[in-house]
Amino acid sequence: MTIVQWKVRAIRGATTVTANTIEAIREAVTELLEAIEIHNSLDPDDIVSVIFTATQDLDAIFPAAIARERPHWQNVPLLDVQQMHVAGSLDKCIRVILHVNTPKLQGEMQHVYLQGAKNLRPDWQISPVTINR
Repeated sequence: MTIVQWKVRAIRGATTVTANTIEAIREAVTELLEAIEIHNSLDPDDIVSVIFTATQDLDAIFPAAIARERPHWQNVPLLDVQQMHVAGSLDKCIRVILHVNTPKLQGEMQHVYLQGAKNLRPDWQISPVTINR
């Protein structure tokens, strides 16, 4: 009998938005979370918690409010915080860390960086996915 060891792992991601509007933030957060779910074959029941950060120039809507609207995400603990401002850092950026229960190794987690955030972690680039909406 094989025993599968489940552990808590972290998945990182980030994206940028074109404008500080509800629509632009909704589009970016939705694209980011869909890509993370697809690349990691995530079941929302396995998500322990999710923390979003947003740069100080984004205040039209909480990213967590958008995540909460996703199918089966209603019971996922979500938190929004403001990203620390550093001179010269990326503007209009939303970052996320998901803590998930999984039998996968940490090295098997697929981190997703989209739009202008691709330059934050070029070592974590993934192949694009087609998202059916």
